[in-house]
Amino acid sequence: MATARSHMRINRPAHEVWKAVSDAGAISKWFPGIETSNATATTRSCVMAGGATIEEEIVTNDSALRRFQYRITEGPMPVDFHLGTVDVLEDGEGALVIYSTDITPDEGAAMIGPASEGALKELKRMLEEN
Repeated sequence: MATARSHMRINRPAHEVWKAVSDAGAISKWFPGIETSNATATTRSCVMAGGATIEEEIVTNDSALRRFQYRITEGPMPVDFHLGTVDVLEDGEGALVIYSTDITPDEGAAMIGPASEGALKELKRMLEEN
């Protein structure tokens, strides 16, 4: 199993960053390539650019830890196992966001890593501009 991990400091209070991360249905606002998204308490559906749909199970949405985890359950991605984790940590007056993904086959990390890094850059831009 491979792990891809990215991190970014965001100059907004951790509780504000957590509010954006924990809103599972709004990931399309900050994850490049996701055109639309919606969620229930336990599932999320993401329509990608080009129309493919990825179905996910929300594993953890823990406000006390500020940890969000999800796993891909259906879709065109060639993965046997996927667990994405986003942690939002207090960092002075801002937040440190760590986005990690455990994935098999290992080759999936080469695709997921840059996508997660791009998502963090967009999350930072979105939150710091408001």
